[in-house]
Amino acid sequence: MEIRRTKKEDIDAIMPIFDEARATIATLGIDQWQNGYPSREIIEKDFSKAQSYCVSRDGETVGTFALIDDGEPTYDKIFDGKWLTGDGRDHYFAIHRVAISVQSRGSGISAQIIDFCAERARENGKRSLRIDTHRGNVVMRRMLEKNGFVHCGVIYLADGDERVAYEKTL
Repeated sequence: MEIRRTKKEDIDAIMPIFDEARATIATLGIDQWQNGYPSREIIEKDFSKAQSYCVSRDGETVGTFALIDDGEPTYDKIFDGKWLTGDGRDHYFAIHRVAISVQSRGSGISAQIIDFCAERARENGKRSLRIDTHRGNVVMRRMLEKNGFVHCGVIYLADGDERVAYEKTL
């Protein structure tokens, strides 16, 4: 398995993985990602900022995620809890838009993505990783907790939608 920065030509292979993720999330009966998010425009923006990553196995794209290294504005205020490492944007990396192809789920890719992100964060002097998800996304929440993330509280996206927030200290 290889994890590397997304190349422009990878975006066509990434978008169907998001389609699969949207379909899976819909079966949970929640509205996360059901409005076309993440759009190609968002993925191209991640790419242009060198924050998009591609996961491949045997030459096939099987997953993707964004690793945000300049802070996440929606994490500035947390409700019903607190961050493990305190406030401020300079001591964590945020993980967003994690998606793994249906045929590759359950093969440990999520744990490898988290390990990769943790190593990049450590290399850059960060103290933690942060991530958020929909309250009803029990599959993602289980995966996060299994991989050492702690539920810290609630954050609100720019559009006002609520998300549960997690942090993993390094």
